Formats: sequence, C-alpha cells, structure tokens
Amino acid sequence: MNKIGIIAGNGKFPFIFAQEAKKGGKELIIIALKGEADRKIEEVGDKVYWINIGNLSKLIKTLKEENVKEAVMAGQVKHTRLFTEIKLDFHAIKLLGKIKNKKTDSILGAVAQELEREGIKLLNSTLFLSSLLPKKGVLTKSHPTGEEKKDIKFGFEIAKKIAGLDIGQTVIVKNRCVLAVEALEGTNECIFRGSQLGREGVVVVKVSKPEQDMRFDVPVIGIKTVEVLIEAKASVLAIEENKTLIFDREEVVSLADKANISIVVI
Repeated sequence: MNKIGIIAGNGKFPFIFAQEAKKGGKELIIIALKGEADRKIEEVGDKVYWINIGNLSKLIKTLKEENVKEAVMAGQVKHTRLFTEIKLDFHAIKLLGKIKNKKTDSILGAVAQELEREGIKLLNSTLFLSSLLPKKGVLTKSHPTGEEKKDIKFGFEIAKKIAGLDIGQTVIVKNRCVLAVEALEGTNECIFRGSQLGREGVVVVKVSKPEQDMRFDVPVIGIKTVEVLIEAKASVLAIEENKTLIFDREEVVSLADKANISIVVI
C-alpha cells in the first residue's frame, strides 16, 4: 500500500517518521491526537485529522474512510492523562472494560488488536528508522568509570525486571543502590527524583521491555533527555542496543560531550 497512517502523539517522533516515510514514497494520513501532537504536524501530512485521544470510533472510521490498511503509532501520549483529561467514547470504554489491567502494553495491545480487527495493521514504529537504532559501544568522548560500569550492570538488571512488569523502563542508580524507578510520571521526572536523592553523578539506565513490542512504547532519547541529565547533574546514560531510538544523534552526543556525560549503548 502507498498510504500509511500515522497516529501522532507529542515530540519529534511523528515528524521524523513522516520524513522517512515520505522518502519511501508513502502518502501520509496523519491522525493527530489533540493535546499531544504539535500543530506543525499539519505541514508534513498529505491529510491531517485532529482527534481526541479517547475517540477510538472516530480514529478507526477516519482511517477506513481514507482506505488506510497500515498504520504506526509515533510519539508519546502522557500516561498521566489516563487519570485526568481523557474522555473515552463508548467504543474505547467497551474495549478497556475487556482488558485485565491498565498497563501500557495492555491498553496499546488492545487498541492494536481492535485496529487489526477493523482491517488496519499496526506496523513497527521503527519502520524506516533502523539507522536511528544504535549499536553497542560508547557514543561520547567521556567513558564511564569502573564504578559507573558496575552501576550500569546493576541498573540494567533491575531495569529489565521493572520493564518486564510494564511499570517503567528507566532506573536511576548510584553505588549499586536504586534511587528511583520510572512509573507513570515518565523518564524525565524519574531522573529528577533520583538526582534529588543521589545528588551529582547518578547513573541513568533506560531499557526496552524483555518482550518489547516494537509497534509501540519503544524507548526514545533526544536533546531534551540530555538537557534533563545536565540539569540533574547525572554522569552516565546507558541505553539498550537496537531497541532505543536516538533522535538528533549528533546534537545529543555533542551536548553530552560538553557536559562530560557518558552515553553508553549496552
């Protein structure tokens, strides 16, 4: 199919995906989620429809009317909105009533199944973006110390267990002590919480889930991530090879170098 649907949340992800999909000759039908997607998304889509996050019926109806058979989820939706602003239509209420819990994988997995039941296949969100998935190694001039390497190894094991429970994908550690675990608040707030306890030199470890569904909730870092690390006075960011997207890699590495922060791909 030449058409591809993009269900667009916040951040750069929808823009970067759209840019690469265009290079692949795709016609872009963008479902921009109100309160999340940037207004500038209208500049990159062939057609753009603004839809409330909880309006599942309208989302499906729009994609079907546009004869979209394949779609991706690109961009974050703030998880905290699940308990505040989102108004669900009957279709969404009925769907959520069938799932056993409100974990990210449970909700997004149910949405993916519903889309496929309606003839819309949800594709891997890293489609066209393989060059943004880093290989193992140290990306920065600064390398972790021996103690920081121990913290990376320790943090990776803990983070994988937390991610396996679908609680979060980031932990903050120092001296083999867990300072903070990411939950609903998101990575940035988790980093700040951990740095308040550990002060300077904390190690941030961000991983994929053990059975990561590459269709959604793929770990992402970018310039904002490094800015938060700098503000939190963190010393290391460790991410997982082939499972973490890096946006604006040159700027990310340059900014980390200036702050003497190590970025390690494990």
